[in-house]
Amino acid sequence: MSKLKIKVCGLRDPENIAGVAALPIDLVGFIFYKKSPRFVGSGLEKWLKKNDSSLEGKKRVGVFVNDSIENVLNAVHDYQLDFVQLHGDDEPEYCAMLTDLWQATSVRRADIIKAFRVDDDFDFSDTQPFAPFCKYFLFDTATPAFGGSGQAFDWSILEKYKGATPFFLSGGIDESMVSAIKNLDHLMLAGIDLNSRFEIAPGVKDIDKIQSFINELRS
Repeated sequence: MSKLKIKVCGLRDPENIAGVAALPIDLVGFIFYKKSPRFVGSGLEKWLKKNDSSLEGKKRVGVFVNDSIENVLNAVHDYQLDFVQLHGDDEPEYCAMLTDLWQATSVRRADIIKAFRVDDDFDFSDTQPFAPFCKYFLFDTATPAFGGSGQAFDWSILEKYKGATPFFLSGGIDESMVSAIKNLDHLMLAGIDLNSRFEIAPGVKDIDKIQSFINELRS
């Protein structure tokens, strides 16, 4: 379990970002969906550039929902993103366009994480057209909104996923789930995504709670 990557998503407050980045985590996530209560807002890119060393060793993930290619490319450049997480109704063709642009131009490149909203009826074969373009998948709880529900889905259905693309587990993960996470036995489980259940307020994480969770998970 020590190799399981930990991603903390929905960050926007500079002081809080620095605190989270000081923890033994692997990825920090910034949400570029304006309807989200965790939307990054404006000006954060300037702070990130001035405090680049604060995030040393952490991969930066930008979360997008049905956004334009231009906006995604600009955010990758401005925020020095390592990953683009597509959390909307994106088609494989969208991923192909991003990949082709990165290969054909000198703009900053990022890897793609494609998020899927999972419920009991989810067909995991729907993930396969995205596989050629994605480094990771992310399985989140299906809700009317685009993530951030604080609800978990039935993890037992993950056994139906037979793909070769590693995935992050998301959706309502909290401190009570450490044992269940440790008991998950799936070769493609790459990491977990922490968000709303570890917050003091939207976009502000409880540093001590995350540290405690990590200690227990990796004990």
